[in-house]
Parts: sequence; C-alpha cells; structure tokens
Amino acid sequence: MASETYDNGSYWFASLDELKKPEAPDQLPNQVDVAIIGAGFTGLWTAYYLKQASPNLDIAVFEANTVGFGASGRNGGWCMGWAMGIEEMIRQPDQVSAGMAIARAMEDTVDEIGRVCQAENIDCHFAKGGTLTVATRHFDVDQMQANLAVYRKAGFSEDDFIWLDEAESQQRLNMTPNYGAIYTPHCASIHPARLVRGLGDVLRRKGVSIYEQTPVTRFQQGKLVTAHGNVNAPVILRATEGYTDTIKGEARKLLPLYSMMVATEPLPDTLWEEIGLKQRETFGDRRRMTIYGQRTLNNRFAFGGRGDYLFGSKILSVIPTDDPQLDAVERTLRELFPMLEGYKVTNRWGGLMGVPRHWRPSVTFDQKTGLGSAGGYTGEGVAASNLAARILGDLVLENQSSVTELAWVDDTARRWEPEPIRWIGTKIIRGIGSMADRQESITNRPARFLGGLFDMFYG
Repeated sequence: MASETYDNGSYWFASLDELKKPEAPDQLPNQVDVAIIGAGFTGLWTAYYLKQASPNLDIAVFEANTVGFGASGRNGGWCMGWAMGIEEMIRQPDQVSAGMAIARAMEDTVDEIGRVCQAENIDCHFAKGGTLTVATRHFDVDQMQANLAVYRKAGFSEDDFIWLDEAESQQRLNMTPNYGAIYTPHCASIHPARLVRGLGDVLRRKGVSIYEQTPVTRFQQGKLVTAHGNVNAPVILRATEGYTDTIKGEARKLLPLYSMMVATEPLPDTLWEEIGLKQRETFGDRRRMTIYGQRTLNNRFAFGGRGDYLFGSKILSVIPTDDPQLDAVERTLRELFPMLEGYKVTNRWGGLMGVPRHWRPSVTFDQKTGLGSAGGYTGEGVAASNLAARILGDLVLENQSSVTELAWVDDTARRWEPEPIRWIGTKIIRGIGSMADRQESITNRPARFLGGLFDMFYG
C-alpha cells in the first residue's frame, strides 16, 4: 500500500519551491516498452538516458510514494567522483586497471551531471568545490599520506588528489581538530531534492510516464504487479535501493541501513569566514562511523552520519526528529565546530540507503528475461547512480561502450544472512567501529585490535 506521507522530513524537501501531493493514477497502461521500479536517481537517470538514445521507447516509472522520497531526496548532497570498492581495487595489482577505469568514469560523471543540469535547466545548486578528507587525529597524517602514495602508484596525479598541510587545510575548513587533509576536486555540492525532482519534471516533458503512489509488490519476466493492477513489459528494471525488501522475492538483496542528518539555520557570512568552505567544498574525516558535511547555497550547515539497522530490515518512512541518533549527529557537528554555539539546528531527518553484501555497486541485465537492476551504492549514490544508469541503459539497448566494460557489470552480491544473524552482525560491526573511533579520539593512537576486528567483519 502506498504511504500517506509524502514529505520525507528532510531539509531538502522542506526547502523546495513546491511539494505537490502525489496522486495515485486512475488507470495504468496495459503494456509499456520499459518499466522501471523506483523514482529515485537510478530509476530516473535510467529513463533519461534510454529516452535520449531511443526517443520512441514507451517508458514508465513506478514509484511507491513520490519522486525522490527515498535516499535521493534525503542524502548529504555529495556528487562525488568516487565509489565504494575503488579503494580496495587499486590496492590489488591484478585489479588496479579495473579500479582506475571506474574511478575515471566516476570523475567524468560529476561533470556529466553538471552538464545535464545546465542543458535541462535543473537548478540543483551545483557547485564543484571538491571534497576534503580531514585528519582529525595526529596519526591520521602518516596513514593518509601513505594512502596518497598508493593513489600515485595506481595512476592518480596531483590534479586528482593533493595533500594540504595543517595551515592550508585549516584555511579551507576551520574544523577542530584539523591536522591536514587530502583534497580532490572531483566532487560537487548539490541540493539533492532539487536534482531528483527537477529530473522528474524533465522526464515528464519528454514523454516518460511517472506513476506515483503506485508500489510494485512483485515482478517476473514480462509482468509487473502493482497495487493498482498489472502492467506488461518486455523490459523491467529494479532501482529500489534500501526499499528492495518491500518487493516479493527480492528480500535480503540489499540491507536497508539508516543515515542521519541535521541542518542549521542560515549562518551569517562572518561566521562562514571563520568556518571556511568558500567554494562549498564537502568534507569528512577518517572515522569508521562515517560523517559528511556541506555548506548549502543559502549558508546552512548540512551535516550527517551513519545510522543503524533495524531488526528484520524494518523500514521507517520518516525518522522521528527526537531520534537519539540525530542527537549524536548534532553533538558531533558542534564538537567539530564549537563556533556554532548559539546557532540553531532547524532540521533533523534520516533515511535509508541500500547496502549489498559485498559493499560495492553493481549493474545487471539479462537479455533473455528482460530483467535488470542497478544499485548498492552504500550511501554514495548521487553520482554513482548516474553512471550505473548509463551502464544499464547501454545493456538494455545492447550498446557496447566503455561503461559496459566496467567491473560493476554483473558483479552481483550474494544475499544477506537471515535474521537474527544479519542484525547481530550489523550490531557487532557498528559497536566495534564506534569503540575503535572512541578509543582513538581519547588516546590519539590507532586502535589496532578493534580496528583490525572492524576491518575483518566489515570486509
């Protein structure tokens, strides 16, 4: 059943010029050429590139709620030229070239999204200011410089990654503590809801049908079953990320993991002079329990951190604003930026991301059955979804291209373990990661035992 809640609770949705109430369709078509499940970034980008390549295709997107209701309209707004799995690949001699191919494609994807936004007049506040990974412990410096050496050996140049010493890093971002940073220009700060909603509007103008309030309950070769009736389609593509468990037969393919965010009131220019982020750079650090932040176009601080997993892959449509995990995110923001004392956090929200068992994206399509999917971005999907959609589109149209040669193709993961094993496993990983981060912040020394355990379980 479709949800009656269509506001996802995020600052991004709250700041839209308009948020229309979605209406369930009076009638669904009997047949379409391509049926796409999910009106987030992956589903909409796939529709966009398929329609661009083959304008006569009859494409329909089926969405359980409203365009961008899920992760696409709630995320941290990082359009980043990187993806899960690249780091591990470039460290293995036999996978360096494959990892670099994905990395270069991701870097190009950041510019591709900017190009499409300009061409289609989508004002998503795109600002390619790059991203900073900050050393917040003394020992981070040596480890990060060692990582930079690995990047150089793999083939990255100073145009891709550079080291900023303590003074240079603090000039860009006055975070406490800050002992230096790795900077890459391959990232843009965006307003994710404006991008996903704008993309939906573009598709409608191009003749793509988007059926909101139309949850898909199951699908099989040639047929889609929805709450409002069945639709026949020779090509059916799933783009559901953290909501994949809601479809019969798709359970445990992706783990629905929560991420939490807060946003401040607009901050005065004098305070931003003190904080930095003049180019609207995004930023994070090396802690295991990931954090991420950006400066919005209207001078708010948007900041987030990884949340929890709920037993049985339970899905909450909207995160309560008094959730204790949101308290932890706000507390971290204020610890890193003590100059925010006296300024209000006005928005608190969270949402799902999709995590595959092998922790990296994948794209698959079977020409015989017409069934395909893309996803598994593990919280890094703003740009990765665009690349995955272009891969999926080329696979559907049987176009051999540079992107269809990437290692994401058919790199499908096994399903997650049944309960209570996966709940226990996620609790162990999160608990060990939190303890290791806390120990390192207190001792300013690497938590070798806990860190090793975390890497073992995480891997």
